[in-house]
Amino acid sequence: MPTTYAIPDGRTVMAATTYTGTGSSLTIANTVNGVSFKPDFVWVKGRSGTTSHNLSDSVRGTASTLFSNTTGAENASSQRINGFSSTGFSVGTDTDVNTSSATYVGWQWQAGQGTTSSNTSGSITSTVSVNATAGFSVVTYTGNGGSNQSVGHGLGATPGMVIIKDRTLGTANWLVHHQSQPTGYTLYLNLTNAQDSGTSQWGTSAQTSSVFYIGYTAGATGSNNSGDNYVAYCFAPIA
Repeated sequence: MPTTYAIPDGRTVMAATTYTGTGSSLTIANTVNGVSFKPDFVWVKGRSGTTSHNLSDSVRGTASTLFSNTTGAENASSQRINGFSSTGFSVGTDTDVNTSSATYVGWQWQAGQGTTSSNTSGSITSTVSVNATAGFSVVTYTGNGGSNQSVGHGLGATPGMVIIKDRTLGTANWLVHHQSQPTGYTLYLNLTNAQDSGTSQWGTSAQTSSVFYIGYTAGATGSNNSGDNYVAYCFAPIA
């Protein structure tokens, strides 16, 4: 853990906010005892119904949704998570996020507060929204089909966990690597499988303070399919 970083008050960068749906456009505030923040990544799940997990971020755009329980490609809809504000987020009328009287939770993380930059630290150029102090970044990149490629994450510290989703391919699993796993090992967020010991998803090199590595395997388990668009959520362990 980088000793120069610490978050005295977690309410300034991360929130778990519960709300009740109205069936009409709704704004949700993450304010706790007067403290709030503008999120860059919002993950909503219905608590009282069988809804999909809806994930949106400021890099891909708030009307672009991914579903962490499915392999589906990115879905464009203004009726799901459709806006981020200085104190939270807003949702439309889709039943996944806003059925009247249904209960929900919205997990929120702050990265660059809507700002992005081009990152050329890796062999693949990425677009990054980052809050290095809080240890979180949202990264997008386009695959080149190569093996053991690197992608800049902007954290300035080695990530403890990276979650990757192919936004283009409608059959792609969610790939997860955690610092407790050996280099190259993979878990699948949307599956019940045990960890995969192959190195095709994460390459053969260990992640660093500037880049994470991706490998090449075609199709549903690929982190570097040529021409496919990806998003990665990167977390560094910060006190």
